[in-house]
Amino acid sequence: MLPQPATNSYGVVLGWSERIARFSRARAWIMIGSMTEPSRSASPDPPASPVRVLLVDNDKSHAQAMAETLERVGYHCTTATSGPEGARRIELDNFDVVITDLVMNEIDGMMILATAKQNLPDAEVIVVTGHGSVLTAVEAMQKGAFNFLEKPLNTDRLRAVTEKAADAVRLKLVNVDLHRRLDDKFGFEGIIYVSDQMKALIDRVRRLAPTDASVLIQGETGTGKELVAQAIHQNSPRKKKPFVALNCAALSEHLLESELFGHVRGAYTDAALDRVGRFEYANGGTLFLDEVGDMPMPTQIKLLRVLESGEIVRVGENKPISVNVRILSATNRNLDHAIEEGTFRRDLYHRLKVVTVDLPPLQSRREDIIPLVDYFRKHFARRHHKTVRGISGAVGRRLFAYDWPGNVRQLRNVVESMVVIDTNEILDEDDLPQELAAPVQTSGATVLATSPASGPNELIGRPMWEIERWAIQHTLEMTQGNREETARILAIGARTLYRKIKDWGL
Repeated sequence: MLPQPATNSYGVVLGWSERIARFSRARAWIMIGSMTEPSRSASPDPPASPVRVLLVDNDKSHAQAMAETLERVGYHCTTATSGPEGARRIELDNFDVVITDLVMNEIDGMMILATAKQNLPDAEVIVVTGHGSVLTAVEAMQKGAFNFLEKPLNTDRLRAVTEKAADAVRLKLVNVDLHRRLDDKFGFEGIIYVSDQMKALIDRVRRLAPTDASVLIQGETGTGKELVAQAIHQNSPRKKKPFVALNCAALSEHLLESELFGHVRGAYTDAALDRVGRFEYANGGTLFLDEVGDMPMPTQIKLLRVLESGEIVRVGENKPISVNVRILSATNRNLDHAIEEGTFRRDLYHRLKVVTVDLPPLQSRREDIIPLVDYFRKHFARRHHKTVRGISGAVGRRLFAYDWPGNVRQLRNVVESMVVIDTNEILDEDDLPQELAAPVQTSGATVLATSPASGPNELIGRPMWEIERWAIQHTLEMTQGNREETARILAIGARTLYRKIKDWGL
């Protein structure tokens, strides 16, 4: 039986826990920095839930003694008095820390460790061992155990190791929460946005990601279709399985079939070895078919058969192979027109588009341009080992006004080019590439370089107040709502701007 805890242990342990919790909260706010500030009037954080501990030991009295010792200092403990019971509880419930005896009948501590790692990836596992099994305990740590305890157990040692494991779990949760907050404010799985269009799209992606439905992602070249596909995969139950991408437009019909379904040795000339196709490689995970609208008709027929049967047949072989793959596809073509032209199968189209996601072009969501520029600036400054502190207002206005026919991909390349050639730590007009560098002369007035479709042509002949309202609204979007910067760019007084914003309900 374990010795009873000292009377002052309760206060000491809880004091340390509170310090860790406060440090974690402070660390989160420090990392967020100026991105967001906690409101002084906000309600205080709710008290942290007690750490849930599962104790697995086929010695019932020993398991109960450990539970009583940990419950005295605030842990919520559950006991399992056999390996099979412990494995079952891990599969059915959620725990922060698992403490398991190493030597047990039927299912031992190593199997409990493996089960916990598979079902509770954020939990920590502590193994309990006799003196003669220390080497096995070290092996368990190599396989992911947090620490080990030797019998006979010491109360202080049990609590100290459990508390360190609990701290590790808390820190993981703080980081997860931090990334969630940053995602909510600035992006989702690397997708940077502030516009209402993208907020609605990301909300749609969040809702469909946990399902197993096939998704067709539609949008112009360069809008980030593969990034959306990766976000769907990473937020699905298949996220621990492979995400496999294949560009259907980059391969001939013969090579595309081999890439999709694999082949056996001798299936065709130069097929010297068996090859596993993308379907087999992605088994259990997600297969992303990019530019699916360019898939040859014979391959479309074979793909449809796979989607209906859940089986593939390697090229040169007759034996079917069962696969379990979620299909995400993308195209920049209008598939309805392709169906009318006879270049795409209607039945395959409906198989692929159980759910659709339509990515807007960058020019229709201009509010996202400056946040994207800032993200790419920081990213490429790190990649190229340069210091780039920001962009000038003139460059910001040009980038905001340009129509970006190549969408986010073109913007990304432009910012990288500017970072590479910059010499004064500020991206200015002398860093702009040629297509954005030269101003365009129109009727004696200088305007920003944009693509032919740009410019508020619809405002020509409209009252001046409408033109003024348009200019203020779009400048506010460009500056992400920064009124002081908007007033400076428009060369009007801050009070004048505030009054017009109020009058027009902007």
